[in-house]
Amino acid sequence: MTMKPKAKKYRLRPLSSETPKAAPKPEAQPQAAPAPDTDLDAIRREGLTGRQLRMARRVAQKHGLAPTSDYDAVRLLRAKGIDPFQRDVALDLVTGGEPKIDEDKLPVPQDKQPLAKLPATKVVDKSHLPSTDVASPSERRAAEIMKVQRDLAKRRRRKMMLLMTRLAFFVFLPTFLAGFYYYAVATPMYATKSEFLILKAESGGNLGGLFSGTQFATNQDAIAVQSYLQSKDAMLRLDQDVGFKAHYTQDWIDPIQRLSEDPSNEEAYRTYKRNIEIGYDPTEGVIRMEIAAAEPEVAAAFSQALIGYAEERVDNLSLRKRSNAVEDASQGLQEAQLARAEAQEKLVRLQQEGSIVDPEGRITALRGQINNIEVQIQEKSLDLQAQLDNARPNAAKVEGLRGDIRRLNTLLTELNAQMTTASAGEASLAEVSVQIQLAQADLATRDLMLQAALERLEQARRDADSQARYLTTSVEPVASEDPSYPRAFENTILAFLIFSGIYLMISITASILREQVST
Repeated sequence: MTMKPKAKKYRLRPLSSETPKAAPKPEAQPQAAPAPDTDLDAIRREGLTGRQLRMARRVAQKHGLAPTSDYDAVRLLRAKGIDPFQRDVALDLVTGGEPKIDEDKLPVPQDKQPLAKLPATKVVDKSHLPSTDVASPSERRAAEIMKVQRDLAKRRRRKMMLLMTRLAFFVFLPTFLAGFYYYAVATPMYATKSEFLILKAESGGNLGGLFSGTQFATNQDAIAVQSYLQSKDAMLRLDQDVGFKAHYTQDWIDPIQRLSEDPSNEEAYRTYKRNIEIGYDPTEGVIRMEIAAAEPEVAAAFSQALIGYAEERVDNLSLRKRSNAVEDASQGLQEAQLARAEAQEKLVRLQQEGSIVDPEGRITALRGQINNIEVQIQEKSLDLQAQLDNARPNAAKVEGLRGDIRRLNTLLTELNAQMTTASAGEASLAEVSVQIQLAQADLATRDLMLQAALERLEQARRDADSQARYLTTSVEPVASEDPSYPRAFENTILAFLIFSGIYLMISITASILREQVST
């Protein structure tokens, strides 16, 4: 009677959840037992009391087992399918009878045990029971550390799963879609490459000709041509001549690269800029152009047309400046020729209006005659005075000398009158001589101006020739046999890097904002 309450006490121990785990299968299905050290450690952590351990040793001895310790006795009994803490086993121990093993009470494997026979979980209030924790502080600390590590590992796995989910949604899925488009949907594009350069006519003799024929002389022209080929004007002209819009509106081109049925100029211009690439190398002075189209022959035709447009643009770059300079010089020459003709006509008219062709020579001749007559009058006067100084002068000689002097004076008077008439008045020889001299000076001036105009015209023509630009095609456009675009692998990798960078920036920004809000 004294053992009944003890058996009841043993049944209240929370060992029902652990006993089936350590109990082996029935003998009909033998199974290798786990390592003894591991079972002993588990039994020690159960917190069994000394009374329970002693009773387990007695039960083991009763069944003919040879345990090395109390915990080993519990292990051996459980290995044989005997629970030393059951009531029947305790009663058999007191009465001394053989223990009876009920096959129905043997533990059934968990995978074969029906759910209907499982005992209901009973919550036992252990607050009023004495503590059975006999573990050392180091073991408790190790258990707590293990629990923390498991919690950290669980959180790490959860965060890793969330990270992989975000990466799959924001990075891998867009990259897969981009790769699918480049590999399976995108229309192959054929690129045609060409190179050309702009040359300037050489001019010798001056300092400006040092850079002629180099890339420095045509740097601005090359940049202007590059800008023109990338402009909407070139696209519209290409559409009128070759049919740019009609080519990119075909149905077999993929929807991303295809234009709509009636595209606007802005939409076509965006497609034009996406499919043409023009670069200028200032070190070599070469313009490199690459244009892509859905057909290789069309790409070559586009390239040929654009090179023709560039050549026309180069020819027209300095045409206005050259033509203006030559036209101004030609107009100045014409004006100089007309002025010289007017001056020459005036001189001829003045010479024809008077009876004397050379008025200045006439005046000079009159002056010479007057001087000669005055000299003769002086000589005659001296001879007459010499005759009158004689005591008995010759009357005939005296009269002859006086007559000569009288006639010379009359002639001198007439010459002076002519001289006066030629030097005074509107139609005098002096006036006519002055007008003729002015006309001759004007004619000489017009001759100089005409010569300067001729030199200016020649210089303008030389400058125009030196400013001439020429476009030379170094690499002719040739139709490609293999498609150049899309570059599926490179574009897919680029898409992956772009999406990864976007996700990285967004995640860093979100982390910074979360930290700022939390603090």
